[in-house]
Amino acid sequence: MTSANPWGYASITLSPERTVHATISLCTNLTTNQKPTNNTIPETWALDLTFTRSAAAQPSTPIQINLQQATSPWKTLLQQTLSPPTPLLTIRFLFTSTPGYITRSDLIPLRFECLPGLLSAHTFLTPLQHVTPITPQSLTPSNLPQILSSSLGALVLSNDYSPAVLNKETNNRLGLPFLLPSPPTRKRIAWVQGREDIDCIERALNAAQALGISLVIIDEKGHWLQDPTSPWAHLREDFIEADVAPNEDFPQRIVVAVRGYPKPINGIVTISDVRLAGVAKACEILGLPTESPEAYEIAADKGRTRLLETVGTEESFVLRHKDDLEGVLAQNVELKFPMVVKPVIGWSSDCVTKVKNVDELRVAVKKASDRHADSPKPSTAVVVEPYVAGPEVDANFVMLNGEIVFADINDDFPSPADSANAGLRENFQETQNVLPSALPKHELEALQDQLRATLVRQGFKSGVFHCEARVRNSSVKYQDVGNGILDLVPANNQNNTDGATDPEVYLHEVNARPPGYLESVAVQLAHGVDYYALHMLLALGDAEEARFRALSHPFRNGPQFHLSVMIIQQTRRGIMRSADAAKEFLEKHLDVRENVVDYYTRKKGGDVLEGPDAASLWWIAFFSVVSRTSRRDLLERVAFIEKNFDYEFDPLDD
Repeated sequence: MTSANPWGYASITLSPERTVHATISLCTNLTTNQKPTNNTIPETWALDLTFTRSAAAQPSTPIQINLQQATSPWKTLLQQTLSPPTPLLTIRFLFTSTPGYITRSDLIPLRFECLPGLLSAHTFLTPLQHVTPITPQSLTPSNLPQILSSSLGALVLSNDYSPAVLNKETNNRLGLPFLLPSPPTRKRIAWVQGREDIDCIERALNAAQALGISLVIIDEKGHWLQDPTSPWAHLREDFIEADVAPNEDFPQRIVVAVRGYPKPINGIVTISDVRLAGVAKACEILGLPTESPEAYEIAADKGRTRLLETVGTEESFVLRHKDDLEGVLAQNVELKFPMVVKPVIGWSSDCVTKVKNVDELRVAVKKASDRHADSPKPSTAVVVEPYVAGPEVDANFVMLNGEIVFADINDDFPSPADSANAGLRENFQETQNVLPSALPKHELEALQDQLRATLVRQGFKSGVFHCEARVRNSSVKYQDVGNGILDLVPANNQNNTDGATDPEVYLHEVNARPPGYLESVAVQLAHGVDYYALHMLLALGDAEEARFRALSHPFRNGPQFHLSVMIIQQTRRGIMRSADAAKEFLEKHLDVRENVVDYYTRKKGGDVLEGPDAASLWWIAFFSVVSRTSRRDLLERVAFIEKNFDYEFDPLDD
């Protein structure tokens, strides 16, 4: 059982002219081994230093700590945090009485992010470090400075925090096997295609450093990570200039780049859909860990994916080229409108169209077939499938040897094309994803079971996967719940038109990599699980299984809040005049800013707004909005942003 007891009083000298005072509390038994049962949870305890403005009514013989010549991380933290005037705050120093090697050095800042009352979180660990156990029984007034030097890290908290809540949160957030019995070794990974800017990869680069992984970026000449003097150069070991166009010779070029590097490379990763199979082929040639290239080929092809499914295959067809459509129509095939048309390759609901008749079908097939006809990996194939009216989800899975070790399913709210009156102009771009899902338990279980079967059927054994699907015959539907807010409500079997009673999972696509950056960050904040870290560990093979399993553990009490990743779509054509529309909105609405944990403006001042008819869909901005109160409270916050968000632009003539 957790216990917290007053332990002592400290007088801390920061300079000859300045001394601060703190009461010290000892908190023990902060983590328990109730679950998971197959691993040992390190025993954790803490010292809380609560700072006061004066020494009045304090013991006459305080513990003396001199920080005038700080040389350790904890001393530096105190000096930086306690700048005058002395703030009224508490600093919790965390310890473990269990020996082992740290899974990732930034575990404390990672797992305590967004903790209520937290001002900042700090780690005192280095990657791959062995942690020396310290027991609370060994603590004495004379060795307090030495004990603090063995701290794992610290939490800086406002003084209105609740010690009891903090103790429960420590068990919730550190209740995972974060220490390894055997030492992990520093590894090197080649990361193929370094993404377009720091804002959509920074957390992944930081994760590599915390894991003790050196990154070598393979990308085109002039990429922003190539410059060794850039502000982000320290996040990678080196840069290899190479042609990364995903054509037939792509795997061999990666092999040449890896073999030409002067240091051993232990694994290769990419999060680019069109490059996953090529990277897997390169890994096979080099003898590096990988899943089957054929599995990646299937997942990247929505046509092959559809034909492998057990649900909906007989209702769909795949065209190799737009010209093949007339042959299908000539066979008098029964078409059940509305239907959905999409290219077999693509992303972000690009060129995905709902059609209501044959004339619209012809237009949509041409658009989808032409989309990637001239790309580095040309494709003219198109999938035509029924429109499923059930609720849509994003389902993310962490799988190891066929076992789902972590799953996150979130609700993908209706898109413009979901409207009953939607025409060819309306698209399927996301409006918001809300986690956790509000689907009934049995439907969540059906999603996990059936989508796991899909992954295995495609040939995968392990990986981090992002799946998109709908639930046919769902017991819930989207409906206005008041004030124009949509949410899931009981459907009274409205979608159960064929007499079935069990939910069917209608797969849209499998992405054999982590979800997009926005959603990956959202899951990390809500659940404490870092998909990018797991993706990299998998690329290193069986030697990293223990770390992979350990870091797949979410918070013990479930997600720490309801969260919506809300997307501001393009609705008009023009030139963006607002310098940073999302930032400007939050500066104007400070009360909203308190509940936004992440945001980004993609279309900034001077950028072209292509409008909703563009072939390539790029949103203007996104906000990750949270509520610790309720899902309804969250949706009301989202509705406020949707209603009040605006930006300045110069229109373009159609």
